[in-house]
Amino acid sequence: MSNPKQAVLLLAHGSPDTVAEIPEFLLQVTGGRPLPPAVIAEVQHRYGLIGRSPLTELTLLQGKLLAEKLRAPVYVGMRNWKPFIADAVRAMSTEAVTRAVVVCLAPQNSRTSVGLYRAALAAANPAFAFDFVESWHDHPLLIQAFAEKLCAGHRHANAEMGGKVPVIFTAHSVPQRTITEGDPYEQQAKETAALVAREAHLDASDWSFAFQSQGMSGGAWLGPTVEDTIRGLKAKGHQGVFIQPIGFLCDHVEVLYDIDIAFRDFAEKEGMKLWRAESLNDSALLTAALADIVQSR
Repeated sequence: MSNPKQAVLLLAHGSPDTVAEIPEFLLQVTGGRPLPPAVIAEVQHRYGLIGRSPLTELTLLQGKLLAEKLRAPVYVGMRNWKPFIADAVRAMSTEAVTRAVVVCLAPQNSRTSVGLYRAALAAANPAFAFDFVESWHDHPLLIQAFAEKLCAGHRHANAEMGGKVPVIFTAHSVPQRTITEGDPYEQQAKETAALVAREAHLDASDWSFAFQSQGMSGGAWLGPTVEDTIRGLKAKGHQGVFIQPIGFLCDHVEVLYDIDIAFRDFAEKEGMKLWRAESLNDSALLTAALADIVQSR
């Protein structure tokens, strides 16, 4: 990538920086469709409990680390918040980028995430040619990155518990209708989990999979839920659980609230302890995975 007119564009969900920005942010998420005041208030409450979401800051850091490794320009665009995908595309055009490799920071492909990022990119009408990476859920370095965090945290949990703590791998739920219409997301999420379990030398009986963060809108969402999975492990006599989200690459509200607060509180009420693997965030193996994807293109 020695040609200065070649670049990388990383796409992500985006997250507001303050609680006050949440109503505007949610309108971006829904495409302008207003949500009930109770839903907005609940999202504000969750953000308030964690203080702020570091998603934008961490995503920009991931871009910076990748740029340093590739010695090439890396741009970041968010679908639902600043810096928007359209802003990144404008900057790339201004700086005379002629070709880009585009990678979504959602390794598993779903039309509810990767599909929407691609649509936002198309709507920005890029003047440069681009190679869009559809999914990278099984990339060996990504699997190693997750396994590294899993093994470190799981050893600590096992030591505290005085025995082997079962692992629950999680990914963000999506509406059930998405999957019945042929979306590969469920299969890819479970494949990532299985590969990480194998890399971490877990037996089949050591781990399970659940979908987290089911939406507040109507209709069926993919399960099983984390809560039901925790109850099932309790029924088998376990007194603790270890969670690793393998659908997220950095800390944000679904990790810092949904897991660290809501699921931990739920587990405590069930008489169980809960631990979580650290998020990848600035993981050198994550940077290496992204670099390898770009260089292979």
